[in-house]
Amino acid sequence: MRAVSKSDVGKIRSVNEDRSLVVLDMNGLTLAVVADGMGGHQAGEVASEEAIRTLEKQLSASQIRPDMPMDRMEQTLIRAMEEANRTVFQQSQNNSELLGMGTTMVAVLADHVSWMIGHVGDSRAYKLTDDALEQITEDHSLVNELLKRGQITMEEAVNHPRKNVLTRALGTDSTVTIDTYWGTWNEGDYLLICSDGLSNLVNEEQMLSIVKSESPLEEKADLLVKQAMDAGGDDNITVVLLENLLNGEVKEG
Repeated sequence: MRAVSKSDVGKIRSVNEDRSLVVLDMNGLTLAVVADGMGGHQAGEVASEEAIRTLEKQLSASQIRPDMPMDRMEQTLIRAMEEANRTVFQQSQNNSELLGMGTTMVAVLADHVSWMIGHVGDSRAYKLTDDALEQITEDHSLVNELLKRGQITMEEAVNHPRKNVLTRALGTDSTVTIDTYWGTWNEGDYLLICSDGLSNLVNEEQMLSIVKSESPLEEKADLLVKQAMDAGGDDNITVVLLENLLNGEVKEG
């Protein structure tokens, strides 16, 4: 497994409220996480950082491992994300400056055969094969709800004035529903997780072209971030790329 993480504050924001984490070997699994915080003052970065810290702590303590039955792995991931939700929510209740803070989260647990994803919010996960890109997660956003109901078109969704309104996030309520996904992948496939600072500005065709190029893995991540910057860079941009190889290393930027 190889992995790289890249993040940029973008051209508009003064603070980067995105956070990411890659743990290449957690009892034989690779853990990759992206969280996009929200809230006034510095609350967004507090929420995303605390959520990831709690998730990693919970998963490390759980002794999660590749040979664990899929349903047990799913419940372990859900419980860890639920604990992250409780931690962020409790902090917001205890500090008036943090009241209302929250964060998206997309968390991947993978080995060389299969992957599992836990998801809340509008940060996304994609799977990339030789010739196709598949969006795995479904956004928990107002715009996506309007799309599903047929009330707006895909073209209207792109520039919708309320495109950043979430219908679900970690830490905004005492409880949260976690969506989970799982599947298999082959050597040479990629998993891409990102904040909406990338997915709102870089289309799937551009993503696939960059990731399937001959560039080194770290350069692919740099090019994805650059593409979002060139398209306006109006939000924090965070990308984690996982490549399914027998041997590899983690690089974080």
